[in-house]
Amino acid sequence: MVERVLKERYAIQQCLGKNTGRQTLLACDLQTQELLVIKILTFSADFQWDDLKLFKREATTLQSLSHPAIPRYLDHFEFQTPKTKGLALVQSYIEAKSLAEWVESGRNFNEKEIKQIANKLLEILIYLQHQNPPVIHRDIKPSNILLADRSPLKQKHSALNKGGWLGEVYLVDFGSVQTLAAREGSTVTVVGTYGYMPPEQFGGRAVPASDLYGLGATLIYLVTGVHPAELPQEDLRINFEPKIALSSDFVDWLQWMTEPDLNSRLTTADRALKALKKPEEGGRSVLGKPAQSRVKLKKTRNSLEIVIPPYQLFSVFMCYFLFFISLPVLYFLWIVFIYNGWYTIFYGYELFWAIAGILGVISVIFLLESTLNKSAKFIRLRIDREQISFTSDRLGLVRYNLLPPSPREAICKLQLIESFNTYGRRPRDIQIWAGTQEYKLITRHLSDAEIDWIAGELSEWLDLPISQSNMDDR
Repeated sequence: MVERVLKERYAIQQCLGKNTGRQTLLACDLQTQELLVIKILTFSADFQWDDLKLFKREATTLQSLSHPAIPRYLDHFEFQTPKTKGLALVQSYIEAKSLAEWVESGRNFNEKEIKQIANKLLEILIYLQHQNPPVIHRDIKPSNILLADRSPLKQKHSALNKGGWLGEVYLVDFGSVQTLAAREGSTVTVVGTYGYMPPEQFGGRAVPASDLYGLGATLIYLVTGVHPAELPQEDLRINFEPKIALSSDFVDWLQWMTEPDLNSRLTTADRALKALKKPEEGGRSVLGKPAQSRVKLKKTRNSLEIVIPPYQLFSVFMCYFLFFISLPVLYFLWIVFIYNGWYTIFYGYELFWAIAGILGVISVIFLLESTLNKSAKFIRLRIDREQISFTSDRLGLVRYNLLPPSPREAICKLQLIESFNTYGRRPRDIQIWAGTQEYKLITRHLSDAEIDWIAGELSEWLDLPISQSNMDDR
């Protein structure tokens, strides 16, 4: 048992938690009279060196962090009593209940509240992942996320503005923390909580996307009231039946966050937050779609489809405008010819009908150009989790493969090809390599802004850099 006062300064109030060789204590600082938390690691018979490594890493990491939703580092020291010896880490105390305690007490969360929690936690993870080196928590679960009760003032303000104030959210217990730098060239300790750990973490590998899995599993716990480890699984995916009504976009996002395959999961907290706020964009937009672009781009978490229309000389509006403007012109000419008697000079109505015929032919050409453009060849590039396909279709009815499909995992290179001819630079083409198979998007009738937009979306979705290539085709 730890003595009642440590370092002649910290008076122990009560025990908040206890594991083998570890204790978490609530204490009072006798100098400031503030409550604080002390984590104790004792050198007992069951002491392991990995525990010491993690304890020191937590202290070092907290010293480098400064975020209002993360406990603040205060002190760490060695201590010795007649019965024990160990290390102590002192950090700020946060007066709030954990999500696990809220659920166990019978509280239910609706979709709006769960999204607020997700939003706040993703902002914390963005802060951690932007550290140098990035910080990985590795043990995100309901008991390590605190939700403060709403203060009367904020609750009243929320009621007046109908904003649904939830309360402050905090991420605590960095005892399993890891930095990407610490992982290089060292043996990694497998830590975490079953049900909230992604498959790669069982093998000792943790990346920023691993924390996203833990967050997604935590939110599924709020949705169902059941720990993910107790829910059925199919191909390692968590199958959950929401006990509250959820939008399809949010269900899709939760499934994306908890994809067991690391390559299929959201990779960073930034992308996860974008996908949560703008599900229709897949959270992956790099450049906005240029104005007036006729290119269609559709993204989901499982597929990306780009449809490039054929070259169009005149817009449909212009075709019909020219056709209908010719009618009053013909009427005007007819009145002039009749009124002035000019038709006798040109042997009757021959000139009138000649002009009418020319205008009619031009109008028909314009209309045919518009109609044929609708039935012209549309190029369709589709990439999903299984394969990449390159097809063409007319009127959306007849579709055929321009090139044979290739496996998704074979995609290895994304390239912008810039070519030149005797007239100078030509617009760039976008080239995708899947093994030895080349898929080239002919984009010569598109603007530079459209090409950059398409290439950026492909790069983001495929997680591939864009390389440049110059080609002289003179």
